[in-house]
Amino acid sequence: MIIKGKSRSGPAALAAHLGNAEKNERVSLLETRGTVAQDLRGALVEMDAHALGTRCEKSLYHAAMSPEPPHRLTPEQRLEAIDALEQQLGLNGHARAVVMHEKYGREHIHIVWSRIDLDRMRSVSDSHNYRKHEEVARDLERRFGHDRVQGAHHEREGVARPRRTPSRAELRQEERTGIKGKDVEKEVTALFRASDTAEAFRAALEDKGYVLARGDSRDFVIVDRAGGIHSLARRIDGVRAAELREFMSGLSQDSLRSAEEMKRLIGQRLQSEADASEAEKKEKAYTRGSDYVSQSTAALKDHQKRQSALDTRMKKEITDRIERMMSIEAKMGRDQNSDDREPDRQHEAPGGGRTRSR
Repeated sequence: MIIKGKSRSGPAALAAHLGNAEKNERVSLLETRGTVAQDLRGALVEMDAHALGTRCEKSLYHAAMSPEPPHRLTPEQRLEAIDALEQQLGLNGHARAVVMHEKYGREHIHIVWSRIDLDRMRSVSDSHNYRKHEEVARDLERRFGHDRVQGAHHEREGVARPRRTPSRAELRQEERTGIKGKDVEKEVTALFRASDTAEAFRAALEDKGYVLARGDSRDFVIVDRAGGIHSLARRIDGVRAAELREFMSGLSQDSLRSAEEMKRLIGQRLQSEADASEAEKKEKAYTRGSDYVSQSTAALKDHQKRQSALDTRMKKEITDRIERMMSIEAKMGRDQNSDDREPDRQHEAPGGGRTRSR
């Protein structure tokens, strides 16, 4: 079983993410506890409001539990797993919401707790949360008879540290850009192995469409062709942070742009390329045989053609309406004449009176 989680803010954005039915085959709100609101967004906003009397900036704790296929949790096991994680994180009895996602036939559970202890009006510490996740996961695997998943923080005696799994942010970036982190790692690792200096490595990255940049919280990051940001240390396999830091020491960070600036510039370039591609498609659409027609002239002709079709349609509607009105009036006239010609069973009597005909 894999358990991930962290403290966070932004209840509305989190509710939108958890309730996204487009990226999941099925989304089910299983539980809301400790809130007046019974809907997901309302419950998370209400939980976030618990922090108004504190200095806590990340008032929610969001965790995801994923049983390793082919295992699935029964409703009873699901509740037992959630309660076990809640106990280990010190969030006993706190308000919570539980959402289940099913994607590609695999179920995983999302739990969001309020971190605020309402009795003391203080937030519960989230220190050592990764270790706590793994302690609960190993215990649940033994309880439920699931296959064991090796973690990096617990029960590692004599076992090499496993490869790091992508975070949710990285997975969302992969979906947005279409560039897989493992592909970036393979390519960047090969470039690193083939470079003898930091400057050579930087040039090799640029030749492959990557840009070395200055990160906010990390020494170096790389920005891919689609504007995705990657930690350089996490995209080079088998290199320790200290070794990478020494290798890159010959390159001044002052010579690099920030990651956000490069992301913005790449986004502008991609937008310009998309606009140029769209303009090219329009130009091709306006071409007639071997004769080239300028875009403005062709656009004018298209407008005149559409206007002519519109005028024809309006004229036809007006003509049809006039014909219908004339038909109705003619029918009314025929009906009136028929009434006037109807034989009267009375006729005038001598002297101006009327007498009943026999």
